[in-house]
Amino acid sequence: MASTIFSARSLHACSLRLHVMSEVFLYGPFNCSIQRRWKKPVDSARTRLEGRTRDHRLDKLMIQLRNLRLALALHELISQQRNGYASLQLLSKCRHEIGLNIEIGAFLKKYPHIFEIYMHPVKKKPCCKVTQKMADLIAEEDAVIRDNENGIVHRLKKLHMLSKNRTLNMHALWLIRRELGLPDDYRSSILPKHQHYLSLESPDTLALVSWDEELAVAKIEEWREKEYTEKWLAESETKYAFPINLPTGFKIEKGFREKLKNWQRLPYTKPYEKDGLHPIHNVERLEKRIVGILHELLSLTVEKMIPLERLSHFRRVFSMEVNLRELLLKHPGIFYISTKGSTQTVLLRDSYHKGCLIEPNPVYDVRRKMLDLILSGCNVGETENAIWFDEDCGQGSSQEVQNETCHVDTTTYKQELETESESYEKNHCTAGFPFYDPK
Repeated sequence: MASTIFSARSLHACSLRLHVMSEVFLYGPFNCSIQRRWKKPVDSARTRLEGRTRDHRLDKLMIQLRNLRLALALHELISQQRNGYASLQLLSKCRHEIGLNIEIGAFLKKYPHIFEIYMHPVKKKPCCKVTQKMADLIAEEDAVIRDNENGIVHRLKKLHMLSKNRTLNMHALWLIRRELGLPDDYRSSILPKHQHYLSLESPDTLALVSWDEELAVAKIEEWREKEYTEKWLAESETKYAFPINLPTGFKIEKGFREKLKNWQRLPYTKPYEKDGLHPIHNVERLEKRIVGILHELLSLTVEKMIPLERLSHFRRVFSMEVNLRELLLKHPGIFYISTKGSTQTVLLRDSYHKGCLIEPNPVYDVRRKMLDLILSGCNVGETENAIWFDEDCGQGSSQEVQNETCHVDTTTYKQELETESESYEKNHCTAGFPFYDPK
């Protein structure tokens, strides 16, 4: 009888405990369906990249340069054909390989000054070829590059002098050949003539033969000397400083000016100096050395820009084994990462003003002429031939293609740049920033 009563009481107690526990888990703090636990905001290079102050002028430039790269990729595809032209059907099959995400007919008719669409008299198919104006500019670029052979050798020597072992990988050089202004056949046309400067240790490694002390001067050091002599600044202020050019609308937080001033005076090992001259005892001096190497690397390029992903091929050889994206975002007054143009591109801010290089070079001038063809717009009468492609391939009605027009007004574009430049000079917060030159 006692055992029966005890078992009944124990069952009743267990049922009460289960009821209480169910109430706790139903309304307690660990039930994710009722309450959401507070999470700390994620602070990473990706989130800072999305929330940074954007430079709309440089972003617009990168969008235009992407269209130019697509046009040049189509030209290369057309030039590989035997007769110098290609059918639109063939170009449509290869458009995804070059990164074109719209219909080939809609893209070609936007740029009648670059591409000429016509009906082949024999094959009776719509075909495309590059206009004579664009072909002349491409030939002019190739001629300018080959005439500047000594400048190419100097850039290659300076790149090797930046490296840790005075060697560079040939594949890494091939990836940035356009940024450095190298011809596609530089391995057979330039390197054999200058074996007393650069030699191939192996099929994949190019080595520097001898150190050239005259070239061991960084671009930033020339700027410092100019600041010291022309603006009569103190040597302590300019010895380790970098030009700072913050984007419009940059939010200046408390203590930012003091941190920037201290960082400008921080000594570091310069790009062409050996690491043993100034032993690195803290992270800030190491990061400033990497900033100097990146600044010099971008200064050696033709357009003072380079894709971020291709910098990874030089991390070890240039002793830059840090998170490059995070380091670049720490210095928005020196570098700018543009996410426009289907890739992340690093630009040197002090080399640009109003979307143009401050110190242009012959190769840049020719490429700027090509960009002008992209910005020159199109006329409806010149794009009527684009309807042949859609009639032949069945990718849209001819009326739809004929109604699509490209509205690019260069006059309006110039007015927008002038308006932006005026607002930039009025609204930019430059007071208190050391070594800021609005140019």
